[in-house]
Amino acid sequence: MTVELTMLVFSAGLLLVILLVQGTFGVLSNGLAAQAGPRDGLPDPSVVHARVTRLRANMIENLLLFAPIVLVAHAIGVSNETTILGAQLFFGARLAHAVIYMAGWPWIRPAAFAVALAGTLMIASQLFG
Repeated sequence: MTVELTMLVFSAGLLLVILLVQGTFGVLSNGLAAQAGPRDGLPDPSVVHARVTRLRANMIENLLLFAPIVLVAHAIGVSNETTILGAQLFFGARLAHAVIYMAGWPWIRPAAFAVALAGTLMIASQLFG
């Protein structure tokens, strides 16, 4: 498996961890019965539960950009130092982003987002030439 595909699998694994954390906070906040039902009329989530919910949405949005670009690069046989570094930057920055987001640290979260986006764009730049 290429480094780029490995970083994609690791990123999917990171999303799974985020989903599990979100679900855990949902159960802790609302109880298992409420979370197992249709979740109509739930109280406002706790700060941490709301934060991990936003983190989940953000991770999904970023994977929707990253995954097809990595898969197209793989399908057309493009793998080089730029695509490898781009994939590594994406995963490392998304991991940092998750930690920063959950900790609630201001100002550096957008920097982690920007590094991940730069990694995606690095891979995309290699698809056309």
